[in-house]
Order: sequence, then C-alpha cells, then structure tokens
Amino acid sequence: MEEFADIQCPFCGQTFSLAIDVSVANQQFTTDCEICCRPFEVRAECEDGEVVSVEVM
Repeated sequence: MEEFADIQCPFCGQTFSLAIDVSVANQQFTTDCEICCRPFEVRAECEDGEVVSVEVM
C-alpha cells in the first residue's frame, strides 16, 4: 500500500509528491527530483499504514 507525502527537493527547493510504501516501517532510499532530476536520499517512518515522518537528505 502507498501513501503520498509532499517533500521539498534539497537542491532546487521545489515541492512535489512522493509515493511512500507504508508496509515498510523504516526505510531509506534514493530518488530523483521530478523538477531538476538530481538524486537525493529519503528516510521515511511508517506506522499502522500511515507515514509518520519523512526526512530529505
């Protein structure tokens, strides 16, 4: 199951929605900005099918 979280790119500052797999409690992955295409790390914590926190690095 997925839930969307709004995140801000650490490079260009633009905000966009990112799909988070809420079936995984603690996760870290690399994704590309939808605007400037630069890669960055995302940490997400999920509980009970909901995103609890998202950190962009």
